[in-house]
Amino acid sequence: MSADPETPLRADAQRNRDQIIAAARVIFASHGPEVPMEEIARAAGVGVGTLYRRFPDRDALIRAVAVDNFAGVLDSARRLSVEAPTAWEALVQLLYHGAELQLSMQLAMLSQRAHEILKDDPEVAHLREAVLLEVEGLVDRAQVEGTLRKDVGAGDVAVLFARLIRQLPAHRLKSPEMATARNIAIMIDGLRAGPATTLPGRPIDKEDLL
Repeated sequence: MSADPETPLRADAQRNRDQIIAAARVIFASHGPEVPMEEIARAAGVGVGTLYRRFPDRDALIRAVAVDNFAGVLDSARRLSVEAPTAWEALVQLLYHGAELQLSMQLAMLSQRAHEILKDDPEVAHLREAVLLEVEGLVDRAQVEGTLRKDVGAGDVAVLFARLIRQLPAHRLKSPEMATARNIAIMIDGLRAGPATTLPGRPIDKEDLL
């Protein structure tokens, strides 16, 4: 069994746990959550036994990565909401917060296995809802500013980014970071207020996301 998450870990144990989560985050973002656990242990620089002592199975590791990741995105969203000069700039910077946001979308919306593991987890649900609330707040404020088109919702932003990163896995691109940056820039231009094509239907809100 894994250690009680409320019990403080020794420094070396905490370091191993952090290394495993960091390695899993990178690998999950590039190849999805089905990568062999041995490969994650190797990337983390720990033995397979150490990995399984911290995370008894793949489900536990997926959950830990998701919690750590959503918490990081939430911290970034809250910080940008306060520090960025405008809501639009905060939203743009959050979208460029590539790796964490990409992985959150993949785990929450794109991987069926991860979705099944995480959908009923109360901590993940709380963090996911908190992230979407922050995005919703930035969307509302940017629309009041007149910088974001008024016919989109927080769900539109989430789905748009998820669809963008789903198109081609990072390992299939020679320059994945450049490709991601270019595509985010194109997406941001589509979100910017100004003359634009009328969208069908209604704005997608966070309540529309399962």
